[in-house]
Amino acid sequence: MKILVINSGSSSIKYQLLDMATESVLVTGLVERIGEAGGVLTARTHPGTGVEKRIRRENAVPDHNAGMKLLIAQLSDRQDGVIRDAAEIEAVGHRVVHGGEYFHEPALISEEVIQAISANVPLAPLHNPANLDGIRVARELFPQVPQVAVFDTAFHQSMPPHAFLYALPYELYEQDRIRRYGFHGTSHKFVAGECARLLGRPLAACNLITIHLGNGCSMTAVENGRSVETSLGMTPLEGLIMGTRCGDIDPALHAILHRSRGLDIEEIDALLNRESGLKGVCGMNDMRDIHAARQQGNKLAQLAFDMFVHRIRKYIGSYFAVLGRVDGLVFTAGIGENDHEVREATLAGLENLGIVLDREANAGKPGAWLRISAPESRVEVLVVRTNEELEIARQTMEVLGQAPIETTGPVWSGAVS
Repeated sequence: MKILVINSGSSSIKYQLLDMATESVLVTGLVERIGEAGGVLTARTHPGTGVEKRIRRENAVPDHNAGMKLLIAQLSDRQDGVIRDAAEIEAVGHRVVHGGEYFHEPALISEEVIQAISANVPLAPLHNPANLDGIRVARELFPQVPQVAVFDTAFHQSMPPHAFLYALPYELYEQDRIRRYGFHGTSHKFVAGECARLLGRPLAACNLITIHLGNGCSMTAVENGRSVETSLGMTPLEGLIMGTRCGDIDPALHAILHRSRGLDIEEIDALLNRESGLKGVCGMNDMRDIHAARQQGNKLAQLAFDMFVHRIRKYIGSYFAVLGRVDGLVFTAGIGENDHEVREATLAGLENLGIVLDREANAGKPGAWLRISAPESRVEVLVVRTNEELEIARQTMEVLGQAPIETTGPVWSGAVS
């Protein structure tokens, strides 16, 4: 089965075409600058193989309809395409940021599902409308092809009320649905499943802490395969320190900033989301730049690094308390997968929790996964490369009654897979 995975943004469309018989990527691409004068499509066919091709096309892309037609033309191009025509695409999986409380699982798209996604626009005003654009255009272009919505929030809908509710007047939840929803759920679910596979256990028998560290950051406590606590809240602002987002703060700061600096609520929101986090502390939001500045003795860069790591360690401790027993701890996403210094600083001194780092393994180059815990560690610590597109394709197959291919975990050798 060939599945097209679509991630439609306000001015871009990310896409992958996967052959699910082997879970291989046939094409990965991006249409960007939609609505601007100079639209661009970039793509790689058969990425990571000896026959990989890189493609770049510049076209006017006035809207998402034109963007979808452009990517379909690339997929079926006689010279650079990978399919004869669009009829070879057997299903389309769509990333949707917010499913609210409507969706605990992926859903076969219908008019009722579209209405429910639309009802959640107030919860994700920048993302759900763009996701809906992609869905509507894809349904027009592939009217006979089943299409599935996979929600970033769905994995966290298993949280119990005592974890997802805020200590606010209860009617704010009843009337306005103010609660913790969590995000990055597709990534957390994928790496939790990969960790369970590598441990040689069913996911339903695993207690895990998954740590997604990129420009946006989040952590999830997974109990018997289900999310029971997560760091992001009603919005992606809560929790860990991020590239430009502050994470957890005293909410009274809003009133203080208004009184002391005369900032209105929109200015405060912009400050906390776009001018805070690592950038707010040291002026840089790329961890690679922060490392370089630390090496040159930049004290604010060192402070930002220390604050970033400290917040992760606090959440690890709290999630140990939530879970009671932890079988595995998983790092993923851009920083989590590639930054051995962050991982080492995060895990330093956690031996009493059963976490013992193998520093030599940690300094190695990860492939699809890497074991970085020492043999005597009671908790397995892994680095797993996240793959949200594959997870969306797998969930699409499940909705359509097609079982994804079975994969077996390797025997531990401490080596890169």
